[in-house]
Amino acid sequence: MLRFFIVAVVAFVFAQPAFAAQSAYDFSFKNFDGGEIKLSQYKGKVVLVVNTATECGNTHQLGSLQSVWKNYGDKGLVVVAVPSNDFGQEPRKGKAIAEFCETNFNTDFPMADLTSVRGEKAHPFFKWAVAELGSKSAPSWNFFKYLVGRDGKLIDYFGTVDDPMKAPLLPVIEKALK
Repeated sequence: MLRFFIVAVVAFVFAQPAFAAQSAYDFSFKNFDGGEIKLSQYKGKVVLVVNTATECGNTHQLGSLQSVWKNYGDKGLVVVAVPSNDFGQEPRKGKAIAEFCETNFNTDFPMADLTSVRGEKAHPFFKWAVAELGSKSAPSWNFFKYLVGRDGKLIDYFGTVDDPMKAPLLPVIEKALK
């Protein structure tokens, strides 16, 4: 019986996430120039974290992300793009991703370097988001979105087809900014 108990405790401990984050502010992303995008620098702001890819059928959403960033940035919204090749649609690396986005969509919001967003290799932010919001909140494709409130807590997640400049996402952004 004791052996069973010990095995159960060990299994429980190792099944727990390797992070003890209290909020999104506990995470940072590497950017393409070797620096970091620390989410803690956005305390008091609403943050939209989006996994992106430049060769996806939804790449046009980079334009919507730029629009929402431009239209709501002065009200406290920050867009953070997290390029990922987890779905095989990001052939570029590093600065080439940012250059593509800047050239084709005039983006100037913060952009991380290529990052894994799902599975065992997922960045801790995405593991935390799934732990907080449930298994259905795991990115199922590119342009999956997480909205973080001014307090650093997750408000909700939005799927690939949810355009940042339309419902259902835009009204939630506007409410969070009030």
